[in-house]
Amino acid sequence: MKRTYRIMAMAASCLFVAGAHPVQAEQPNVVFIFADDMSYETIGAAGMLDIDTPNLDRLVENGASFTHAYNMGAWGGAVCAASRSMLNCGRFVWNAQAGVKTGVKEKSMWAQRMQAAGYQTYMTGKWHVPGAEAEDLFQTAKNVRGGMPSDFRSKGSADGTKPKGYGYGRPIDEEHYKKGWKPWDTTNGGFWEGGTHWSEVVANDSVEFLETAAKDDKPFFMYLAFNASHDPRQSPKEYIDRYPLDRIKLPENFLPQYPYADKVCGLGLRDEKLMPYPRTEYAVKVNRQEYFAIITHMDDQIGRIFEALEKTGKADNTYVVFTADHGLACGHHGFSGKQNMYDHSVRVPFLVVGPDVKPGVKIDAPIYLQDVMATSLEVAGAPLEGVDFKSLLPLLRGETTGHYPEIYGAYMNRQRMITKGDWKFISYPTANVERLFNLKKDPNELDDLAGNPEYAAKLKQMREALKKLSMELDDPLMKPSKGAAKMKKSK
Repeated sequence: MKRTYRIMAMAASCLFVAGAHPVQAEQPNVVFIFADDMSYETIGAAGMLDIDTPNLDRLVENGASFTHAYNMGAWGGAVCAASRSMLNCGRFVWNAQAGVKTGVKEKSMWAQRMQAAGYQTYMTGKWHVPGAEAEDLFQTAKNVRGGMPSDFRSKGSADGTKPKGYGYGRPIDEEHYKKGWKPWDTTNGGFWEGGTHWSEVVANDSVEFLETAAKDDKPFFMYLAFNASHDPRQSPKEYIDRYPLDRIKLPENFLPQYPYADKVCGLGLRDEKLMPYPRTEYAVKVNRQEYFAIITHMDDQIGRIFEALEKTGKADNTYVVFTADHGLACGHHGFSGKQNMYDHSVRVPFLVVGPDVKPGVKIDAPIYLQDVMATSLEVAGAPLEGVDFKSLLPLLRGETTGHYPEIYGAYMNRQRMITKGDWKFISYPTANVERLFNLKKDPNELDDLAGNPEYAAKLKQMREALKKLSMELDDPLMKPSKGAAKMKKSK
């Protein structure tokens, strides 16, 4: 294992990228590893949480960490569907649904562009891009999964031993936990459906492909999409046992209930029903225990993929990116899910090992996670026409320190956000509420300055900046009649 990461570290200092530097004739391979529901804080090396992610930590040590990578938003409760649509068609959020339709028709989706550039394209795991089938886009797509694993939580079991709603609103207390849903119980289905945990299936498939790719001279593009760490957050019991509750800390911005939750996302939203209302310290700790455990289990599977990559002999010509489709609250601000505009839910880890990437570099410039598509296309020498997102190569090369001057966020017609410099402005149109935070002084987003007369000018400035950016991005709220219809349809 140590040998694997010594080689990975060497790769981080000697790989190349197409562009300003001398270019090697052989195209680099691209390995894209994608998690689900994983907040930026959940990498051990980031130093924010007591969580075990040794393999991802080595990516941090051997490459670049983008500390402020964002998802742009969603038109419905399944935030991952919007995130993955943007990722694969390359269009910003309000044009992504049409972008997928056009992309499939014009063969301009991410995998199709990579294939046209001469790559073998391979996909395994979660897809969830409405309007497109992975099997039609990748040359090989194996064990393609839906949006989330199904289990007994909502429908219950046929024999009545697991009633309807089993696994939701849990745990109420220790006695309820003892008698209720367990993440290691394979009879609950979910990640255990089929007999092998789905994270292990992704690793098995990846290792199998790499063994074949080692014998082929063509460059490869691998799209490896874990369903972890989405609920049902299931993993083998030994991973749960690694996180006794006295190891789990309550988030500093814990709330029993968010004051505007009913209007900005809805108390009945599926994600929010996972934990009981009001949130309790015990319930949050148990849910975070299971969250950390499935991430650590996934990290072990990622380690297997890294070992297989090293064995191909092609690690010194491979560009590796790890990120997630959005973050997750899991107890922050009284939320359980990701349908909010706070950093724990809109920011993700974004790690890069590869060409000309210096080890241990941290890049604070705000980016969108979907910039990985444009980056890989530039690496491959493929055209970027029709792609809204931007290549990260100038940042990775140190040629620039800026990328996007502002970051936009949206959730249906209920929430809007702009982050600009040290400031974040959140608007809740349906609740007639505004919030203003100074992220530098208040990274936990606890001190709302919107009602403070001292910041009236800043509030107005951020409100106007959001309006301008929203218009540039074709936000349907800027077109009330069409916007209302579109939002209603997406519910």
